Amino acid sequence: MNKQSSLDHRLTLAELLDLMLADGMVLPDDAAELRAERKLHGDRTHPLVVVADQKWRNPKLPARVLNLEVLTEWLAGQVGLAYLHIDPLKIDFSGVADVMSSAYAGRFTILPVEINSREVVIATAEPFVREWEKELAPILRKEIRRVMATPTDIARYLVEFFNLAKSIKKAGQKGNVNPSLSTFEQLVDLGKTNRTLDANDQHVVHIVDWLWQYAFDQRASDIHVEPRRDMGIIRFRIDGVLHQVYQIPMSVMTAMTSRIKLLGRMDVIEKRRPQDGRIKTRTPAGQEVELRLATLPTAFGEKLVMRIFDPEVLQRDLRSLGFSADDQTRWHQMTSAPHGIVLVTGPTGSGKTSTLYTTLKELATPEVNVCTIEDPIEMVESTFNQMQVQHNIDIGFADGVRALMRQDPDIIMIGEIRDLETAEMAVQAALTGHLVLSTLHTNDAPAAITRLLDLGVPAYLINSTVLGIMAQRLVRTLCPHCKKPAPINEEQRQSWRALVAPWKSTEPTQIYHPVGCLECRMTGYSGRIGIYEILVNSAEIRKLIRPQMEVARVREQAVREGMRPLRISGALKVAQGLTSLDEIIKVAPPSEEA
Repeated sequence: MNKQSSLDHRLTLAELLDLMLADGMVLPDDAAELRAERKLHGDRTHPLVVVADQKWRNPKLPARVLNLEVLTEWLAGQVGLAYLHIDPLKIDFSGVADVMSSAYAGRFTILPVEINSREVVIATAEPFVREWEKELAPILRKEIRRVMATPTDIARYLVEFFNLAKSIKKAGQKGNVNPSLSTFEQLVDLGKTNRTLDANDQHVVHIVDWLWQYAFDQRASDIHVEPRRDMGIIRFRIDGVLHQVYQIPMSVMTAMTSRIKLLGRMDVIEKRRPQDGRIKTRTPAGQEVELRLATLPTAFGEKLVMRIFDPEVLQRDLRSLGFSADDQTRWHQMTSAPHGIVLVTGPTGSGKTSTLYTTLKELATPEVNVCTIEDPIEMVESTFNQMQVQHNIDIGFADGVRALMRQDPDIIMIGEIRDLETAEMAVQAALTGHLVLSTLHTNDAPAAITRLLDLGVPAYLINSTVLGIMAQRLVRTLCPHCKKPAPINEEQRQSWRALVAPWKSTEPTQIYHPVGCLECRMTGYSGRIGIYEILVNSAEIRKLIRPQMEVARVREQAVREGMRPLRISGALKVAQGLTSLDEIIKVAPPSEEA
C-alpha cells in the first residue's frame, strides 16, 4: 500500500474511537465493548452513526448526549474543518447540481452546498477522503472549501437535491415557455416554440409533491408561489416570517400553479380573475392537512398562496394557545352565556380563527347545535354545521346568518362582521336567544365598540347584546433548546418600563434571550403563542357606550375591572421566559395612557 492510499481512506470505527479516547470523549470500557461488537453493525454503517446509536453521554459534560450532530461537530474540530448543518432553505438546488453528477457525488458521499464566483463549498462526512478534491479543482476552476456534515444529512439530501434539480431541469426543457407570455408585459420571440408544460407531467408532479412535504417539514404556515420578470420565486412563512426557498424557471412555475389549481378543483384556464380552492393531503407522518388556495393575477403572471392549516389546531386547548388562568376565566365567563355576541379582534394572521375553532370545539357538545358561516371554511370539523359564503350566487354573511337562523341553532359563528347588514343580523340572532361568535379587524378590544358604532349599530343594541371583546396577537416563542437567561441591563430595564407603563408590574431580575441553534434554524425562536386583551362588557362600561363614545374612558374602566392590555399580557410572557422583549414591542400596539 503506497503512502497516498494509506492517507486517503474512509473513517473507521477504530480510528474514531481512538480520537474520542484521546480527547476524553468516551470511557475506555465503553469503547472496548463497542469494538467487540463492531461486526454486528456491518462495514457499511458510518462510524459516526454507530457511535451516535450508543447514546453515550459526554464524560466532560454528563448532561450532553453524544448525538450525531454533536459527534460530527466535534470530529470537524478535530480534523480542522468547519461544521455545517445543511439547511435546505439556503441551498440553490440547480446551482449545486451543476457542479457534479449525482453518481459522482454518491461515489464519494459528498454534497455541493454552495457555489459563488470564488469558491465551491462541498460537504463531506469522510474527512480523510481527498481524491475527489484533486479531480474537481481543475474542472471547476474555483477554490474548493470542504466542510463536515452528518452522514445522514448527506445521504438524505444527495437524493433530494439531485432528484429535484433533475425534475426542474427536465420540466424546463419540456416546457420551453417564454416567461413573459400571459403577463402584463408582452414580449414576442420569433421562431421559438411555446409548448406549455402539462400539469400532470411526472416531473411537475414530483416538484409539487416535494414542495408540500418540504413545507410540512419546515413548519411553514403559508407557501407563496410568486411570478417575477424572469424567474418564479417560492417563499415559506415560518413563525410569521417569510423565507425565500427557491427560484425556478417561469415555465416550471406556471406548470406547478396549473397542477395545484387542478388538484384544488379551480378553473385552470382562467388566469384573469382571483380564485379560491382547497386541497386535503397528508404529512410525511400520515396526518391529514388542509391547504387553502388563493390565486391573484399580477403583472408577471398568476401568484398562488397556499395556507397550511395545522391538523393539531382542533386538538389544542386554550392554555396551549397562550391563555393564562385569568384569561380563561374571563373568556369562559363570556362564552358560557346562553345568548349575546362575543367578538375576537386583531389583524390578519393573529390567530383569531384558531381561537374561535378551539372555543367552538369546547362548546359543541351533543346537546347544542353549532352552526358557522365562513368565507371560506378554514378547517372542516365534523361536530359543527359549516356553511360557506358563495358570492357568485349572492350568498354573503348576512344571507348566511338569515339561513342559519332557520336551522334551530344554539351557537352561531360568523366568520367576520364586515358591514352593517351582517352586524344587524348578528344583533338580531343575539336578541332572539343565540350565542354569536364573530371577528372584527381592530387594533384593540375597546376600538371594536367604536367600529360597531361606525358601521351604524345603535349604542343601545351594543349595550344589550355584546357580552365582551377579546383582542389578540401572535408572538414568536423562544426556542426551548437554546434560550438563555441573563440579568436585566439598564437598556432592557428602560424597555420594560416603557412596555408596561403606566401599569404597575413587578420588574423581572432576569429575562431570556434568543440565541439560535439547529433546532430553531438559528433564529432563536420556535413556534408562536397568543397574547390576549379581554374586555368584559360590564354594567359600568355599558354606561359609557353612547354615540359619541370616548374610547379612552372605556379602556380606563376596563383596566380598572381587570382587563390586561396586550403589552401587559406580553410582558407577563416575557417574565415567564416564553418570548423576548423585542418581540412584544414589535408585535403589540403601544398601550394607551389609562
